Amino acid sequence: MRHERILKLYCSIILRSQEGKVFAIPFTFPTRYVEAVSEPNIILIAGPTASGKSALALALAERLGGTIVNADSMQVYRDLRIITARPTPEDERRAPHRLYGHVDAAVNYSVGRWCAEAAEALAAIGREGRTAIVTGGTGLYFSGLTRGLAAVPPIPAQVRNAVRARLAGEGVEALHAELAHRDPVTAARLTPRDRSRVSRALEVVLATGRALSQWHEANMPAGVDAARAAKVFLMPDRDELLRRIDVRFDAMMQLGALEEVRALAARRLDPSLPAMKAHGVPWLIRHLRGEIALVEAVEGGKRDTRHYTKRQATWFRNQLADFAWVEPTAARAAIEAQLLALAQ
Repeated sequence: MRHERILKLYCSIILRSQEGKVFAIPFTFPTRYVEAVSEPNIILIAGPTASGKSALALALAERLGGTIVNADSMQVYRDLRIITARPTPEDERRAPHRLYGHVDAAVNYSVGRWCAEAAEALAAIGREGRTAIVTGGTGLYFSGLTRGLAAVPPIPAQVRNAVRARLAGEGVEALHAELAHRDPVTAARLTPRDRSRVSRALEVVLATGRALSQWHEANMPAGVDAARAAKVFLMPDRDELLRRIDVRFDAMMQLGALEEVRALAARRLDPSLPAMKAHGVPWLIRHLRGEIALVEAVEGGKRDTRHYTKRQATWFRNQLADFAWVEPTAARAAIEAQLLALAQ
């Protein structure tokens, strides 16, 4: 699709497609004319859980003729539509969505697989001439997409199981100490209490005989040129974000999250699988086993989500500083400003 962007004196962006459809987006920016561009746009929308990413992506997709690509590591799972607040069937009818709910919960879905599938999706969207809108809260997905990813071979199950057993028996600090000896560069980047990343790095060096930091020297290529993409990180006021988290979790419960988790628990999957650790799932499973009351399970899920949003913000601030941090209400204008700048 070819778009012409003209900013009028009344401060709105006019988008006109080849089919003749016209869209007006309210916007504040110095009056100027921007040449038409034919290459499809790529928009990256990140942010903590409950910050309004999906709603913004859907609004932009409808206005720009875009396709939404999931960048949330839990929303890939077919079994977790409600508890992860995945887009509804109605949302999916309003605009094309890719990489949502296409993975079984029994699969240990990796960053590498997502990067490969996202690259395929973006290529297809580009061939269609549509705007690609990548949205989610998984920092490693955005990092892999814009910076490339270490091409680490699959880790044998026996190595992964051995490391997990040691993690449970010895604790993460002991594994971090060993990692510091075997791969000091990676160990220095990780906090001693980062269970998932410390164990992953140790698995790599034990399985391959090569440090993860060395694998990084032979990265898979980035799927997106970050310099040619509009990039925002939505960050509401902290009190507002906490309110949204509570409202979101309560809504998920009303929509049937408990029954969804009941069906997942009935499959008796390995509790170390990513899908089994989605926010709220472990707590609700404990309730279903009769270990805790429902109110305690709900509060536990909300608390885990609150803690996670703090880690998300810290990670993005330190690792992907080129994303513009914006209030959700200012995000659309910020994206349009970046698109206008890129079009010059």
